[in-house]
Amino acid sequence: MKAVLEISGFDVETAASAREGKSKIRLREYEMVITDMRMESDAAGREVIQAARTAPYHPAVALLTAFPVDEDEWQDMGADKMLVKPMQTAVLLRQIEQLLEKHSAKLAKVAAAAAPAAKKAVVKKAVPAKKVVAKKVAVKKTASKKVVAKKIAKKAAKKAVKKGRK
Repeated sequence: MKAVLEISGFDVETAASAREGKSKIRLREYEMVITDMRMESDAAGREVIQAARTAPYHPAVALLTAFPVDEDEWQDMGADKMLVKPMQTAVLLRQIEQLLEKHSAKLAKVAAAAAPAAKKAVVKKAVPAKKVVAKKVAVKKTASKKVVAKKIAKKAAKKAVKKGRK
């Protein structure tokens, strides 16, 4: 899977265990976390999902498994998508791209909803809107590729700054 994703333009890091995965999630920022359901234990995938859900940068989370579970169960775990293996490469890539786009749109909505609050903070604290919005967008940035994420963040910051000037 690492090779397939890298050939398709993704930067990929792997972890050999849930413990290593959770550590990487705490130490770095990822646009997406894909975890196997069962690794060294039956609960390992659930632990990785929980670590991703509590990360301040809010990555998209996909659960990869050869043992499908009900939609309610994987959503209750905190996953955004379940990927069932084996899977054709084209289908896998399409599902990952769709998840990243959907997740990016969700985060953009959150950032847009935070913009009015940032505007109020600017008025009350006399802090330049650009700094407040940039901070909010930087925390929420997620997209299918880093370049796209930067473009989305810049657009959101520009819109918020324009609204702050009006």
